[in-house]
This record gives sequence, C-alpha cells and structure tokens, in this order.
Amino acid sequence: MVATVRTVLGDIPATELGVCDAHDHLFLRSPLLPGQELNDAERAADRLCAFRELGGRAVVQWTPYGMGREPEALAGLARSTGSHVVAATGLHQAAHYPAELLGRLRDHLAELFVSELTEGIGSTGVRAGLIKVAGAFHGIDTHARFTMTAAALAHHRTGAPIAVHLELGTAALDVLDLLCGELEVAPQRVILGHPGRSPDGVVQREAARAGAFLAFDGPSRANHATDWQLPEQLAALTEDGFGGQLLLGGDTTVPETPGMPYLLRRLRPRLEQALGRQALDGILVGNAARAFAWRTSSVLSDG
Repeated sequence: MVATVRTVLGDIPATELGVCDAHDHLFLRSPLLPGQELNDAERAADRLCAFRELGGRAVVQWTPYGMGREPEALAGLARSTGSHVVAATGLHQAAHYPAELLGRLRDHLAELFVSELTEGIGSTGVRAGLIKVAGAFHGIDTHARFTMTAAALAHHRTGAPIAVHLELGTAALDVLDLLCGELEVAPQRVILGHPGRSPDGVVQREAARAGAFLAFDGPSRANHATDWQLPEQLAALTEDGFGGQLLLGGDTTVPETPGMPYLLRRLRPRLEQALGRQALDGILVGNAARAFAWRTSSVLSDG
C-alpha cells in the first residue's frame, strides 16, 4: 500500500512531499488576536514563494475549523506556486469560538471532521489532510476531551493524522494518555505541537518514547525558549535515538512572525551545524512524509 498525503489539490505519494514546514498558518483569525489576522492572500503568496525559493516544497497549515482557513485561497496558492499545501479540520480551544457555535457542533463534531477530510471543507471540494485539536495548560479540560474524542473517532474512520496544540508546550503526556490510551489512537498517528515551549527534556523523551511525533516550531514570539534552545533540544533527542520523530515548522500566527522563510534561511544552517545535514534532511523530508501520511491503525500494526 502506498502511503499518501492529502493536499488541497488532492492526494500525492508521501515520498513526493519534499522539504516540509510541518506546522504553519497561511490564513488565521481569532478573537484572541484582534487586529492581527492573517487574511491577506498576497502576503501569504509572498511567504510561500520565499519558502519555495529556499528549497521548501510543502506547508502544513494547522488552522482548524472556524478560524479563517480560506480553503479555496489555499488551493489557488498551491496551484500558482507549485507547492504542496495541507489544510486542517479540527477544533482549537474553546476561547477561539463563540459559545453558540460550539453548542451547534456538539452533537456532530466527529461527522464534521470526517466530512471535511473525505468530501471537502464546506462546498469547496477542498479536502483537509489532518485533524487539529488542542490541549489545555498542564492538562485536559472538558473541551479538549470532547474535541479529542471526536478527533479519535474521525481518525479511526479515515486514517488521518491528529495534530495537537500543546498550550505553552505542556500536557504532552496527558494528551497521549487520552488519545493513545483511552481512545486507542496509534501514537505514530499523533503529532505534538510546541514541545519546545516547555523545554522539559524528560517529558520530551517520554513523549517520543511513546511513539509520537514532536513538532518543534520557531522562530517563536519574543521570550519563548523555542529559538535559542532548539538546537540543543533536537540534538539531545537525536542522540537518544528519536531523530526519526522530529518535525520543524515556522508557526506563523501573526503578521510579524518571521515564519516559513526564516525556517530555511536562518534556522536550517544553525540546525545543520548541530545535527548534521543528513539528520536535518531526515527531519524536514522523511519524517514529515511519514507523519502526515494517511494510514489506518491496522496498517501500522501490520508493519
């Protein structure tokens, strides 16, 4: 069976994904970020073109349901730039949504995720390629349990990977206990975002030992530990044998974030010195191809 990645223009063999920004946003809006929306298609095209000129081939957009994904614009950007773009379904923390919207979604959230993965987002026909959910700060709140349960149901029906926003990098092990323990999602199908924002090497190793992918993002906003500790964290995990589970993303959340071009222009040379070119290429290419491929749990268990 050939592993495939579901992009906004259709499925491609995972081996064709290329150098991948594994966690970013071309479009994003939230009431928590008033006046800082990512809603300019021309600026999104500029970022995507700059990334491609530096050797980038694919971008995975983690913007979930109700936060300004712009699926048709994503498809247009993929066509015009020749890039592979992956869109997300899923739901972020409750604070990003009106209460009445969450109430309307409560009884059919898993069905919504499945529909956006298999049929398309709204009436656009543009299909999502992963499910994005979010934990709470140092734990799993009621909303996180609800969305993760729906994500697990959708995963079991489709084989789509699940990407998780860790609030300030916390609760990685709680997330894995719920998704991979209680909800029986294979850990290789879970991508934990922002582990570097809580740079606890013990927790990072335990999460990696469980089998999950760790998606480190940077450059971050000022005063996060992600940037200056990133080489040491990745080197330590690689030396411990977890290099095959690491991912990198720019995580552009507001217009001033340096984002995806910076990932290759500035971070790649620095990380190449710390890890070596072969290991870094594995993170940017091979790991991403495996992390975002669609596989069912039964396929994984069969090797």
